Amino acid sequence: MALYTKEIMEHFRNPKNVGRMKNPSCSGRAGNMVCGDIMYLYLKITKDKKGREIIKDVKFETFGCTVAIANTSLLTTMVKGKTLEAASKITKEDLIKKFKQVPLIKIHCSLLAVDALSEAIYDYFLKNNRSISPELEKKHERVQKEEKEIEHKHEGLVELEEKLHKKAMK
Repeated sequence: MALYTKEIMEHFRNPKNVGRMKNPSCSGRAGNMVCGDIMYLYLKITKDKKGREIIKDVKFETFGCTVAIANTSLLTTMVKGKTLEAASKITKEDLIKKFKQVPLIKIHCSLLAVDALSEAIYDYFLKNNRSISPELEKKHERVQKEEKEIEHKHEGLVELEEKLHKKAMK
């Protein structure tokens, strides 16, 4: 039996919506320096014909393992065209279900992808002076707390990762 499903390998070998976005409406970052996975998600938000805010475009950059890249790729295909409300309801379980099977040691990759999305939506609401739901605020606080713990434990690695990402943006 293969370690990864064909669905995981397809998104890893042929990732969808990969790359940096010029002038995104918002962006989110989630990472786990213990395993080394860092995900950046960029969203372009517009209004549809009904006046609802939708994700018109989405791009990602993931520095990580096979499953991390596959999860972020899959997530982008699931959120494109969705309202912010619908996108914010996507869970790690939704990603795992689409992949049919994810090794237990790699389930955190699905959570990181969803966290990057939550952080992007949080960023959008913050930039546009929109009210932030208690649920989204709680997710944001958890991600920020984990990031601060990682930064404290792995200060040099976090600084290096940020420098590399900023250098790549030029």
